[in-house]
Amino acid sequence: MTTARIDEAAETLVIAGAGQRPTTAELIGPRARVDARVTGGGKTWKATFPLRASRWGGQELPLPTGDYELRIAGAEFGDLLIAPEVLAGVRIAVDGATVRIAAPIDPAYETSEGQATLEGRYVAHPGATENAVFFESFYGRTVGCNPQAIDRALFAQAPDVVRYWSVVDLSVAVPDGAIAVVEGSPEWWRARAASRLLVVNDWLRRRFVRKPGQKVLQTWHGTPLKRLALHRPGFDPRRMAAVVKESRRWDVLLAQNTYSERILRKAYAFFGRPIWVEGYPRNDALVTGDAAGIRGDLGIADGERVLLYAPTWRDDLTEMVDFIDPEELARQTDSVVLVRGHSRTIDTGRDRAGARVIDVTGYPETSKLLLAADVLITDYSSVMFDFSVTGKPMFFLVPDLDHYRGELRGFYFDLATRAPGPLVHSQDELVAALADSAHESVYAERYAAWRAQFNSRDDGHSAERVVARILDQGYVTR
Repeated sequence: MTTARIDEAAETLVIAGAGQRPTTAELIGPRARVDARVTGGGKTWKATFPLRASRWGGQELPLPTGDYELRIAGAEFGDLLIAPEVLAGVRIAVDGATVRIAAPIDPAYETSEGQATLEGRYVAHPGATENAVFFESFYGRTVGCNPQAIDRALFAQAPDVVRYWSVVDLSVAVPDGAIAVVEGSPEWWRARAASRLLVVNDWLRRRFVRKPGQKVLQTWHGTPLKRLALHRPGFDPRRMAAVVKESRRWDVLLAQNTYSERILRKAYAFFGRPIWVEGYPRNDALVTGDAAGIRGDLGIADGERVLLYAPTWRDDLTEMVDFIDPEELARQTDSVVLVRGHSRTIDTGRDRAGARVIDVTGYPETSKLLLAADVLITDYSSVMFDFSVTGKPMFFLVPDLDHYRGELRGFYFDLATRAPGPLVHSQDELVAALADSAHESVYAERYAAWRAQFNSRDDGHSAERVVARILDQGYVTR
């Protein structure tokens, strides 16, 4: 007979059974895997699973949300059942071989009645009572992009400002000195109301109510190739109204370049309010960062060629596109292949695995991956406008170009005539292009024009300039 219990003090799941000691004991989830410490043997055994894990050489953190599968050689789990328990780092439930990990929020608060109660307190809060900034990146799925770079510069220039980070669960590491608040928790609602400044890179979900004295800096998350918001084909009046309602919540918009400034102002009807054209704070690391240290954290040996595959998401798919076989690409090119899915695929996808393949979808900072890579393989993602800061080669794998351009989103310019690298339509074409050393000279003139238009302000000091403007405007004080 197999039994299960939660050790609350140690934050572990303990599975016990009779008979021979199992040779393997694993807990496998979409984005994390945990090995148990197995003891005993002979008559009984015990497998102890920590509910925390370390990734990328960082600190141990609670497991990310998801359904995990118990795999213990020779064990049966049919009768295992543990009702949801809230621990310090996670909420856990067990049903047979399935272990459900969630954010450590009391289930009572996750009901519609519970959230309505918390929202009522939020609406009634006087607001902007703390010299604090509420940061959120990609709806709390990561701590990265422009908000993280601004956080870093703010801490350097004004260390006494309180910094809250909205996260989906406590597996998301927040910067040193910052306070994690789990979305939907009482602490999250309170911090959102009390902070004088909100710094976000996407829409303000939930029902946002601006408090007296509260400001919102919308950093956005990329220079657009694909059409945005009011410019998207097939937008109905209801969705258009939602765009305008959202953009009216923002006080300041950040743009990487003047090209983006013009598009963002019209696409979001952001008229009569300032757009700061300061380059992208997230790209400072591409000028000042240490590629060797990042490669070391990823376990990549010196001298390895590194290909980063980073496609955008698709409006008609929930998971990452599968236009390449990463393991085969690694073999064909004698390279390490990093696979970076879009933030919108984190919840629904699973890590890719294979020889010389590293899935970095959950890696916190895209800019560090761009720095570590020798080559970028992308499609229509705004990452193309960031990677060009490095001057390193880019390849565009676009087998669905006609469908994406003509039916899904549409483009602001013709990628085929302006791309600073070759467009290919299959893995075989990609491998051939990667082997052709002539492409750099062929695309040199295009690449130079691209950088002049899109990267003139990406000089390594963007975050410093943005924080200086925040302080000058009095959004928070030193």
